This record gives sequence, structure tokens and C-alpha cells, in this order.
Amino acid sequence: MRGLLKRWSFWCLMILVLAALFGNRLFDAPPGAEVAAAFSKPLWLDRTLPPTLELALTPEKPSLELDWTYGAPSRFSLRVETVHSAPDRFVEWRIPGREEPFRLTPLRSGTELDGRDISFKRSLGLPPFGDASSALFPARGAYSLSVSGEGDWQGSVTIRLEGGRWGLLGTDQRGRDIAALFTAGIRVSLLVGIFATLLATILGTSLGLAAGYAGGWVDSIIMRVVDLLLSIPLLPILMALAALWGKGLWQLILILSVFSWMGTARTIRALALTLRDAPYIEGLRGLGARTGYILRRHLLPETLPVLLATMTLGVPGAILSEAGLSFLGLSDPRVISWGRMLHEAQSFGAFTAGAWWMLLPPGLGIALLCLVFLDLGKYLEERVDPRLRGGGPS
Repeated sequence: MRGLLKRWSFWCLMILVLAALFGNRLFDAPPGAEVAAAFSKPLWLDRTLPPTLELALTPEKPSLELDWTYGAPSRFSLRVETVHSAPDRFVEWRIPGREEPFRLTPLRSGTELDGRDISFKRSLGLPPFGDASSALFPARGAYSLSVSGEGDWQGSVTIRLEGGRWGLLGTDQRGRDIAALFTAGIRVSLLVGIFATLLATILGTSLGLAAGYAGGWVDSIIMRVVDLLLSIPLLPILMALAALWGKGLWQLILILSVFSWMGTARTIRALALTLRDAPYIEGLRGLGARTGYILRRHLLPETLPVLLATMTLGVPGAILSEAGLSFLGLSDPRVISWGRMLHEAQSFGAFTAGAWWMLLPPGLGIALLCLVFLDLGKYLEERVDPRLRGGGPS
């Protein structure tokens, strides 16, 4: 355990697991929610672009000042939520260089304004194809939003300014937070990698023990099945089965496990062939021990260290297979995964839009997670077989 605690991959895996379990609490909206304009850049990338802001007026704070130092936002929207409508009161927007304010709307409950609506553009004196955001933000300076008129009111007036920047990793083509999608993708990759490899390990161990211990025609049949499955190109088969069985997450896990057990079966068979002729195994058979007892109590425990290393080394293959199928569009579109993020980035113009922040996080996430399990598997393999350690640290 001391050696494991010294591995960078162990601590990196712990961080990824914590992010998968509790990362959604870091975000105000669910991963699939639209939070900003499409293809918004990360906050740290280009500080000349306006960030996405949401400001609210209340009866306690009926006006607010905004010192605007950017260009026009990409989208302007307003929402009125009041207990009772107050048609004699108006939401006003003052801009620098203009004496009269824009009267955006009376204080009516349920009113929603969008800068893309033609009726809203006409109320500002703009043509149908005019830009409401540019009219409301013509220059840098001091802006103010207020509720004018007489009478009491209860509720809130909220304006939302969607700029060109959002969050740590920006947004995708739907305006979704890339950081939230990335965190959700960790859960899917870990789930697919671990469960698909676990099922494949159980299947491969069972068949490998049966082939190695029983021998004869049982061994011949199982090994011929292994050779047949290993000779079939994997990707076309996975694509056909994913289209036939459905695109659900658990169907994908089952498909990957069915076509990933052959290497484990060969390894366990070789160990079983070695152990079945051991003196203590022959002694157990001489005493009348049943085959199930020998396999369960003696052969299986002997294979556990090798199984642990083999399983750890098999997780990257399942992760890459899931990412490949998702990238090809053969996964459930409702499930957020790193492969699905790459598929949507490629399909919806991330390359032409120069939105590299849609491509790098999922790509680097897949590479990092695979390297983590490969390093852990290498360490466990060295512990099982000391001849692999060489002169390096354990």
C-alpha cells in the first residue's frame, strides 16, 4: 500500500473519482442546461470580450448602475416576475450619450423580452434585422436599469447579458458549460471502463479456469471460440451490435464486456494449466475434493493478483472503445460522455468556429484516464511478477 500511495496515478484517480461523485455541486445548473451564448470562450482566454451576467431589480433595490467596459453582448434578455402587475411603472434603460431612457416594458408579471424578437427591435426603433444589443450597448460607459413610476410592486426584474466568455472552459454549440459536461463525462467513462472490464474479467476467469482445469474437449472448444473472436475486427462488430441492441449505456457496457474477455481467459487458462498438476491439487483430488471446491478455494485465490493487474490494464481499452463508439454517434445522445462531446464538437462546427476548448478537455481527459489506469496496472503487474521491476522504484 505504501508503494501505491507514492504513485501519481493513484492520487490522480482519487481526484477524478471525487470530481465524478461531487463535481456537479460546483455548478449552479445541470450539465445539459444552456447557461450562456454558443461557443463562448473561457473567462481567462480573452478579457476583451464581455462575460455573461445576470442582474436583478427588486423593490428594495429598484435601480442599479453598470460600468460597462466591453463591446456589446451577444444577446440581451429581460424577465419580469411580479405578484401584481403595475402598468403605470416601467422598466427603463439609460445609456451614455442619450438623455431619454429606453422604456423597455411596463411592469407586467410574466413579461419576457429577447433581443432577437422583431417586436422588441421595433420598440427600440430598429429594423427587423437590426442588432438590439448594439443599440442598448452603443459604447463603453455607465449604464443604469431602473423601475420608474408610482405605486408599490413585489417581485423582481431580471436582465441577462450573454457575452462571449463563460466559466472555466467556455460553452459548446448549445451554450452548455464545458466544465460541467467534462465533469459528467468522468462518471460515464469510469462507469463504462470499470463495469465493462469487471464483467469481462468474470466471464474470462470462469471460462479460463474451466478450460485450464478440465482440459480435453472443453479446453479445445473454449480456445477455438477465443481464437474466433480475436480474429474478428472489433469495431465493425461493435458498431453493428450497438445499432442492433440499442444505444443505452448498459447495452454498451454489455457489448464491450462480451468482446473483451478473451485475453483474461487465455491468461487464467495458462495459470490453471500450471496449477492443476501441483502436488497439493493432486492431493485434494486424491482425498475426493470436488472440482468446484478446488476451483473456488484454491485455484481462484491463486489467480487473484494476476486478475487485479489484468483488470486494471483492461480499463483503458473499454474507455477508448466507448469513446470511439460515442464519437461515431453510436451512443445514447442523452448520456453525456467525453466521446459524445467530441462527436458534437466535430458535427456542429467546433473546428470551423475555432472552438478548441470543445475539443481539448474531452480529448485530454480520455488520454489522462487511460494513462492513470495503465500506470496503476503496470505497478500491480510488477508486484505480481517481481522480474518486471528491474532497477526502478516499486
